[in-house]
Amino acid sequence: MIKKVERQFAGRTLSIETGRMARLAQGSCLVQFGETVVLVATTVQDRPSHLPFFPLTIEFQERSYSAGKIPGGFFKREGRPSENAILSCRLTDRPLRPLFPEGFKHETQVSIFVLSSDQENSADILGMLGASVALNGSKIPFSTLVASVRVGRIKGNWVINPTFEQLEYSDVDIVVAGSEDAILMVEGGAIEVPENEILEGLNKAQEGIRELIDIQKEFFKGEEAPQIMEWAPVKSDSDLTATVEGMLEGKIEGVLEISDKTKRNVAMNELTDSVLASLIEADDSYGEQEGSVGDIIRSVEKRLIRARILSEGKRVDGRNVDEVRPINTEVGLLPRTHGSALFTRGQTQALVTTTFGSSRDEQRIDTIESSEEIKKSFMLHYNFPPFCVGEARPYRGTSRREQGHGALAERAIRPLLPSHEEFPYTIRVVSDILESNGSSSMASVCGASLALMDAGVPVKSPCAGVAMGLIKEGDDVAILTDILGLEDALGDMDFKVAGTNTGV
Repeated sequence: MIKKVERQFAGRTLSIETGRMARLAQGSCLVQFGETVVLVATTVQDRPSHLPFFPLTIEFQERSYSAGKIPGGFFKREGRPSENAILSCRLTDRPLRPLFPEGFKHETQVSIFVLSSDQENSADILGMLGASVALNGSKIPFSTLVASVRVGRIKGNWVINPTFEQLEYSDVDIVVAGSEDAILMVEGGAIEVPENEILEGLNKAQEGIRELIDIQKEFFKGEEAPQIMEWAPVKSDSDLTATVEGMLEGKIEGVLEISDKTKRNVAMNELTDSVLASLIEADDSYGEQEGSVGDIIRSVEKRLIRARILSEGKRVDGRNVDEVRPINTEVGLLPRTHGSALFTRGQTQALVTTTFGSSRDEQRIDTIESSEEIKKSFMLHYNFPPFCVGEARPYRGTSRREQGHGALAERAIRPLLPSHEEFPYTIRVVSDILESNGSSSMASVCGASLALMDAGVPVKSPCAGVAMGLIKEGDDVAILTDILGLEDALGDMDFKVAGTNTGV
């Protein structure tokens, strides 16, 4: 049965429809805003995955026909996802992932197809709305209505879902995703806007999110709740949990006192091997439960670290909650680059270089969001080689994470660059992460600022970035400055902020 609701939102017509397309998917939804249309289909495997994490994938596919274009190249068909598509995937993945129930391990996929692009309204935020409707109307155990909006500010006035043309006059461009009563994700940029004004924008965005959720409630009104698939969370054996926790008592606390990441990891691996060896010595069958033992140890590790932060205000590397790791900077260390910097913050290190080129070196981008080819005279590329975390694994080209982190740093630096008339060069900044223990994208921001100044670029102001974290248990809350990789994994928030002395 086809069901459709049509309402006015942000001065344009918004429609949500189900039951006409992609009916063999577990859930599907067609969303139209203006003349931009996206189709969202969500599917799930009936059997749980063997993987030790929730295998959720978000695919964002841009169809050239959506903008009345034929793809370039010899084959004349779409190839690998564009950078915009990859960033749109991440905008959808981050808010959705934590809302699935704990222990759900069935492989789930959300596919977002851009079917029509009016080159005025962005498709990325429509994907989130469609995903919310498709998931909540399916057998998948997902029960939270969510939405996202883009917020801009033009001549002091806040605008929800500004058009591409309006964004050119906006000093704020922020995408906010949330539920009815909470913000789930913030990503965007501003031109040195004070923090209190950024907060105004977030509050305005939340108003728009609530309006979109009210539209979804109206859409589902009168419908029977979908029959949720049968599934069971993967639980560890209670006897095994008690045994392992008893073997860890008095030992794991000492390991967590080690501030150096490498030494702590070595000690934790040795403790894990020791526990597993003792279990196998008592009963050979424990050899088949290595994964479960590791999960139990990680759970204990997480619980102890969070409890210490909340009760004592001390972190795993000995810092206070508001303390930044030691910082060391060097510039001009590479003789044949136009600019170079080595930025080290604790055990996170970025080697950042600046290269100048002519107009022939500009990046040319063919996108469905514009009728003309877009040219970029500033690029920031981020690389995360495996040795930076002490691993040996194949190099498989640029990952989605690398593209996303590079885009974050590029967004932070771009507003501070001189105009093309003032500095008529193509600029490429490359950040190679040489060591990583948290906040490597923000180290890239700091290193890029240094490398640009070393190259003689007349930037408007130096720029820095830091990743903030949160630990929350009931009414006990700790806000962490400059988080470690471990604090990212066991914490409740990873919020990266870049700015100057003036603003964000």
